[in-house]
Amino acid sequence: MTDLTSMTIAEARQGLASKSFTALELTEAHLAAIEAARMLNAYVLPTPDRAREMAKDADAKIAKGEGGPLAGIPLGIKDLFATRDIRTTACSKILGNFIPPYESTVTSQLWRDGAVLLGKLNNDEFAMGSSNETSCFGPVTNPWRRGGSNTALVPGGSSGGSASAVAALLCMGATATDTGGSIRQPAAFTATVGIKPTYGRCSRWGIVAFASSLDQAGPIARSTRDAAILMRSMAGHDPKDTTSVDIAVPDYEAAIGKSVKGMKIGIPKEYRLDGMPAEIEKLWSQGAEWLKAAGAELVEVSLPHTKYALPAYYIVAPAEASSNLARYDGVRYGLREPGKNIIEMYENSRAEGFGDEVRRRVMIGTYVLSAGYYDAYYLRAQKVRTLIKKDFEDCFAKGVHAILTPATPSAAFGVGEKGADPVEMYLNDIFTVTVNMAGLPGIAVPSGMDAQGLPLGLQLIGRPFDEETLFSLGAVIEQAAGHFTPPKWW
Repeated sequence: MTDLTSMTIAEARQGLASKSFTALELTEAHLAAIEAARMLNAYVLPTPDRAREMAKDADAKIAKGEGGPLAGIPLGIKDLFATRDIRTTACSKILGNFIPPYESTVTSQLWRDGAVLLGKLNNDEFAMGSSNETSCFGPVTNPWRRGGSNTALVPGGSSGGSASAVAALLCMGATATDTGGSIRQPAAFTATVGIKPTYGRCSRWGIVAFASSLDQAGPIARSTRDAAILMRSMAGHDPKDTTSVDIAVPDYEAAIGKSVKGMKIGIPKEYRLDGMPAEIEKLWSQGAEWLKAAGAELVEVSLPHTKYALPAYYIVAPAEASSNLARYDGVRYGLREPGKNIIEMYENSRAEGFGDEVRRRVMIGTYVLSAGYYDAYYLRAQKVRTLIKKDFEDCFAKGVHAILTPATPSAAFGVGEKGADPVEMYLNDIFTVTVNMAGLPGIAVPSGMDAQGLPLGLQLIGRPFDEETLFSLGAVIEQAAGHFTPPKWW
């Protein structure tokens, strides 16, 4: 049965249609794989009974010729997405055993199209982190290891459980969210494909909020085609989300294999950082050559405000987090710690319920929004954000179709290696935060290996609502680089 877990979504879809195996067999194979890989800590709540029920339902519909585009495909769901009658915690103690009475729009669309829920995936607490070490359920382990070493590596964050589960063949694809790189960085660390869609392309309704003007849901999958298949189901207008954009959802899968001849690809000079590892520089040049060989034209572009993106992001995101997380007070749901009065109950509940990183960001956010500091920090960061957005608009106005950059400044690092200095951890997002600040789509595609045998990824940044171009270009890089699978040790 194990070979059933190594297929792509596209292959599984064909197998199910030709009756080579059933959705229940496919689901059972994945449930067995999840059970055997508990040491990765990718799942915080497997849902085997629900999975079998949904798989049987999918089999019945396939038999009648009524199967949807994802009929019988087993998926993992990041624990930030509300799943009706199934515990949703955002991997924080503050939510306790919260069981939502409603379903997020994105997951309801996946179930509408016939997908099967295998369980809830681990993530950084409230999606705050770049390594999946801040979860109250403990860190996730990357299925990749350095050559000749048994050191446990991080899968990236915050969608580390999603990336680890997809790479280790514990689900065929996963939902994820990206606020400053939380889809693309884990994808790069695990040799999976992750796309952060344009802001407003996927509904945020029913997803636990971190920073509302930056958060966006997207898929992590094993190939660009699989990511395109999932994205089509996840995207779409939702009247329940006022930031959701009412634009028709194209057939993203049709973009895979399309010619990229004549496309202009921007190479931003500001992304050439001092001290950037030679292997990242080499990978970037190699990616550019692959696109050039496919007929694309390379042009140097300038994004002058890039250097301000990270500090501006770490003002805007914590400010919105401080506002969003005010609702966790121990009164209405989740954890409640007793106190002499209501203020002490708030304090005790939050002190016990929030982890260190969440507390740090809430305090930064509250500070930058406070009287006397609002203009100096928050307002200025928003102005910088407008300038970052304009940099990209100027590039695209000159006929640039997409921008090629590295996805991360390094390969995956060890669990516990970067915990002491928060700024060192924040620097992992250096290539990704600009995309969220400007509300643009970005895709990370596995592109090579470092000297220690760990995967590295490249990022393509596209024009608003032009994810199709990213899929076309990403498929070119994917074809040239080949597929990478971690050697099984768990």
